[in-house]
Amino acid sequence: MARTGRGRRRRTIQAGLVLAAVLAAAGAGRAVVAASFRDGPDYPVMTTIPDGRMAIGSPEDEAGRNANEGPRHEVAIARPFALARFDVTRAQFAKFAEAAGYDTHDAKCDWRAPTSHGQPLNQGPDEPVVCVNWTDAQAYVAWLRRVTGKPYRLPSEAEWEYAARAGSTAARPWGPTVTRDKASYGADPCCGPTTEGADKWLYTSPVGAFPPNAFGLSDMIGNVWQWVEDCGSKDYRGAPADGSARTSGECRIRVARGGAWFQGPESARSAARAEDPADFRIADIGFRVALSLAGRP
Repeated sequence: MARTGRGRRRRTIQAGLVLAAVLAAAGAGRAVVAASFRDGPDYPVMTTIPDGRMAIGSPEDEAGRNANEGPRHEVAIARPFALARFDVTRAQFAKFAEAAGYDTHDAKCDWRAPTSHGQPLNQGPDEPVVCVNWTDAQAYVAWLRRVTGKPYRLPSEAEWEYAARAGSTAARPWGPTVTRDKASYGADPCCGPTTEGADKWLYTSPVGAFPPNAFGLSDMIGNVWQWVEDCGSKDYRGAPADGSARTSGECRIRVARGGAWFQGPESARSAARAEDPADFRIADIGFRVALSLAGRP
């Protein structure tokens, strides 16, 4: 199916990994402390995201807007949750695959040696894993739940956008203007790999290579699309207003967010959405994980 919105435990918290930063809680006008933590050396670094309210989707006059980004609507994130600071890396996914005996069996798009139009990406271990479909991402979070005893999962689409915006109402977390000094995205006009400014990588870049947003999250925009929990939908009509995932509708199709190294600047926006079959693998889609905090659903 063609994409829409394209152009596309360890139980003890590891000592020394708790970082504190004073952030503005989105839409709440109050200061909070966001803590980063990790449940083990091979697991993602997680960052607490404060509760709050925010308008999700894009205004009709936003440059690059697609109709599937509306209608714009307010979502309430009633409780804090945690989101990975970075996309899941090749090294982290390799640890999972080895420990779980997981094999994707996909010669066309192999996460161990991904290619794009016949060209190898030649990824390093700290670059985001690609050639993983929604089902692969679900297998990874199921393994994290099993080995840590914690409720890891994929973020909902609303959680993802709330976290990506980090209080910003502009097209991008840093403002309205697109710039390769802030994110890795593809050629304009779309599509294809390119380098310019701080983006020195033709394909994927190492996680954290660009400045984080106000919540301390890196690469929410650009680098790779990120699978989220939600079933596919043509637009936001009927979307949950409580920050939960849409779990009905076109569920053989799943949503990915954030744009990627292959897609042009119109996809490098907080509101940009893509939809692909749950079994679809390609060299510009990866994922990051979320975690429901203790006492949360």
